[in-house]
Amino acid sequence: MNNIVNLQEYIAGAIEQRGFGPWHKRFGESYDQNTKLPDLSEKTLYFLALPGEKTAVAYYELIMGILDLGQATKFYYLDNPEQMKVMDIHLFLADQVRFEMMHRLTWLDSYHCVVHTLLKMVLEFDQIKAFAKDNQPALSGSHPDYEVYKNLTSGDKEAFIRRRLREALDTFKARLED
Repeated sequence: MNNIVNLQEYIAGAIEQRGFGPWHKRFGESYDQNTKLPDLSEKTLYFLALPGEKTAVAYYELIMGILDLGQATKFYYLDNPEQMKVMDIHLFLADQVRFEMMHRLTWLDSYHCVVHTLLKMVLEFDQIKAFAKDNQPALSGSHPDYEVYKNLTSGDKEAFIRRRLREALDTFKARLED
């Protein structure tokens, strides 16, 4: 039985190193298999919330490492189904990072993926994404636009929150600069 536990620990350690090793170098911070979005520093969270190619590469480092697909620089050499999977996970994680940023600004009361590790969100992406889709984040009652938000349909509520991204990025950046 000890050999099985040791093998499982070895595999977990290997996944952790492949997935988080590039982030240790990139961000100069420590991450492990238990890291959740609330554990990310504000500087790292802000970087990951930004749209663009540099951010995409950081996500590819994590996702491709965890899934053992090679380094992020090999993304364009992956088969189309693997590329699509990596991109789907990237977009999902980016949404969750942005929800965490809005949560820290107290704009959101909650969001589903706050309870999951980054590792779990990658490895169990299909199940977690399906559940998160049915359990959208909720705008905080203290947000100035809450009265408008509460009268919207479910789909419109999601769009309403997403339209606040630019403002959230600007507000969060100002908070970092203080």
